[in-house]
This record gives sequence, structure tokens and C-alpha cells, in this order.
Amino acid sequence: MTPTPLDRAPLAADLPRRLAEAAPRVVVVGDAVLDCWMTGPTRRLSREAPVPVVEIDRTRCAAGGAANTAVNLAALGARVALVSVVGDDDDGRTLRRLLAEAGVDTTGVLVAPGRPTAAKRRIVADDAMVARYDTVPPADPVDGFVPALDAALALEPDATVVCDYASGALDDDAVTAVAARRDRLGVLVVDAHAVARWEPTAPDVVTPNAGEVATLLGRPLRGPDRAAAAEAAAGELRRRSGAAAVVATLDRDGAVLLSPEQPAHRTWARPAPESHACGAGDSFTAGLTLALAAGTPTPTAVELAQAAADVVVGRARTAVCSTADLVAQVGASGGTLSTAAELERLVADHRAEGRRIVFTNGCFDVVHRGHVAYLNQAKRLGDVLVVALNADEGVTRLKGPERPVNPLADRAAVIGALSCVDHVVGFAEDTPVALLEALRPDVYAKGGDYTPDMLPETPTVHGYGGQVAILDYLPDRSTSLIVERIRARG
Repeated sequence: MTPTPLDRAPLAADLPRRLAEAAPRVVVVGDAVLDCWMTGPTRRLSREAPVPVVEIDRTRCAAGGAANTAVNLAALGARVALVSVVGDDDDGRTLRRLLAEAGVDTTGVLVAPGRPTAAKRRIVADDAMVARYDTVPPADPVDGFVPALDAALALEPDATVVCDYASGALDDDAVTAVAARRDRLGVLVVDAHAVARWEPTAPDVVTPNAGEVATLLGRPLRGPDRAAAAEAAAGELRRRSGAAAVVATLDRDGAVLLSPEQPAHRTWARPAPESHACGAGDSFTAGLTLALAAGTPTPTAVELAQAAADVVVGRARTAVCSTADLVAQVGASGGTLSTAAELERLVADHRAEGRRIVFTNGCFDVVHRGHVAYLNQAKRLGDVLVVALNADEGVTRLKGPERPVNPLADRAAVIGALSCVDHVVGFAEDTPVALLEALRPDVYAKGGDYTPDMLPETPTVHGYGGQVAILDYLPDRSTSLIVERIRARG
């Protein structure tokens, strides 16, 4: 099927709703797990061993693993079918019920008599997890996988997700079956503990975490900047995985998209305790797949995926990100213009915490790939990125009476929604010298079509001891060229 293009802004606030309205078809293939949380207070230690006695007063279960990815996709508006296997036991029945209630098509969920359902049970005492015990099914192949896969692919999916967490649902024959049906899968996203195993399927995207990247490379990501280390190994990662693009997911360090077609694209994650990270990878994969299935450019899809993961890490236990959640998250991350006075206080707080401040400015009228790559590179120069936008009248003075195409509030919403951008401010003057004098950022960054001598801001920055950084330049990427192309086609 030909997906509907959804490629306007890098992460416009209305994108989650537009994706839900597109309702792409997605098939999820892999290891379904039942996640259970058993909670209660603890008042004493056991006499048998120095462990707390937890008085369980509540048990909550949720879809986990591939089932959680499927539930997240359904909550984001996709039409989802799951191909997996569960046991003919209470856990399997509970998991199938949760999937059906979430709107996931479970026709392809095979029920294997005598086989236990994969399950993870966590015991939580007063908000602290004290133990986890798992039910691990055997790695034996299950009859009926290929017919179930063919039945799901008869729906002509826009995308297929493989969730291989080594829980026994996918054997080597499953890899062969998926590879043999590659032309029927749509966009293929692989989220697997052993990524190299799926190289024969030629995935469009793989999403290894830091540990899985290390397994793929045969060595850990070294150095303080894991994203930079992953970027340095981009070619090797793509070659070993067989994927057109790799999205290395690095938990607290965000994610980095490694594609031969464009510069590395980095996202920045919301910091959260490790105990809140359960299921965040599933939500990331779901958001990424939904966007790709609907034809969204890959950098935008990765930004959307990061926003979905940020929703989930803000919650305890296994959680789901819905369209409404994603709308709220994207709206909260972009769309708020700071005043100069507010920004001065925020920057002072950042500096007191030892953070390095990076500042850049521009019109950012019709945001394009060059802008996104430029802002990602600017963020890497420090810890906090401030973007100053020319006010509408300033854009008109610089670009002519037919500009800006988008007003300041809209431009701020789009730029602010990028995870690499921390603060957005407007300025009415022709240069941001007054803002630079007030904020005194450590680094003033500009694009590679400038030199420091060309910038009227350089004396100000050097005057207070700051650094001027000239970033890479992407040729043939400009708002003026885009506007000209649109007019020519019109």
C-alpha cells in the first residue's frame, strides 16, 4: 500500500492527531508477555531471611513485550494485528483479554496447550520494587506460525514490527518466513535483542538499545558521549544489521538516527528513574512505526517516538501512550515562547547547575532538513540550546514582503517541539545582540554559510569571553528554495 505523506513540520503539534486519522495498518510479530505488578505495604522483615514481608493488596496486569507495542500502536490510532503465541493458561487468557480490550486483532495469537505464557511479576513494597519473578516458556517452535503470519499479511499492512525478545515465539524458521514475505510487509521495523539475526529480512529500521548495539558490534559504546560513539560506528551498525537505517536508543541519552541519506539525527530524552522505564522502548517503537507507516520522514518519526517514550517514563509501571497523551506531550514541548526576562532567569538557573549554554538564531520560517541537522549539531556543543526567532516584522525586513510564510507563534511551536531545543524566544531587532548581552551564552552557533567575521554578533560574544561556532552547511537546503519550488509547481 502507498502511505499517505505526512511531512509538513519536524514535529507539529497536530501531527499525532493526523497520524491517528490516517489509521495505518500495522502487523506486530513477536514475543507477547504478561506484565504484572503486585503492590502493598511492608511493616516487618521475615524471620526466615532478612527480606521485607510485603502485604499484597493490589495486583495489576498489563500487556508487555510485543503485546505492549501492539497496544501502544492501537492507542495511537493504528489498526493492529498481533502474531504471537501464548499458553492455554490463566495468564494467556488474561493477556488475550487485555489485547482485545485495547482493540488489537488477536486472530494471529496462537494458543499452545501445555506451554506457559511468558510473564513478568514484580513485587512492589511502598513504591520500591523488591523482587521480580518470571515465567519463561520453552524455546520450542510452535506450529501454525506461518499460516498466522500469512493471514495477518493478507490485510496489506503499511508496516510490520518484529519484537524479538528471545522469549521463544520466534525461531530461525520465523526469520526465514518473514524474509520470504519481505515485499508484503510494508515498512519493516525490527526491535530485537539479537539484531543481527534479522539481517536476512533487510529491515528498513532497527532499534537496538545500548546493550544490543554492543552485541551487534562485539564491543561496548565507549566514552562519555554514547550517541557520538554510535554515530562513529554507523556504517558498521547498518552493515551488520542489514538495515537501511539504525535508531540507537540510549535511554537517558535519547536516541540517534543513523542513515546514509542524511546527517545523524539526535533526540534528547526526559530524565527519569530506571524504575519508570518499563515499556518505554515499546512505546518508542510504536510511535516510530506509526509515523513511518503513514509516510512521515524518518527524523520526524524518531522525534515522535522520543515524545511517546517521554510520556511513558513519566509514569510508574507498564504504561501506554495514547494520541491524547502524545498531543499533550508535543504541545507542552513546543509552542511556549519565553520572554527575554523569563529566559534570563532560566539561563541563570541552568548556569548555576553547571550547564553549558548554546545560543543560535534565525527565521526558521519553513523548517526543513537542513534546519533540523543544524539544530541537532548546535545542541551537541553544550547542555542547553536556546533558539531566538526573528519576529514577523524582522523576517519581512530580511526576506521581503511575502515572508514569513508562518507567523512567529507557529514557528516557535515547530522549533520548540524538537527534543534538541530547550528554550525559544523571539526578538524584534535585526540582530540578537541585546539577547546575547543579557544571556551571555557559552557558545554562539551559526550555520556554515557564515564566517565569524561576517557576523555582527561576534564582537559581543568575544567581548564577554564566549565562543563563536560555525556549524556544517547542507547545500541546496533553504526556505527560499522550498518556497520557489512550491510556487513553480503551483
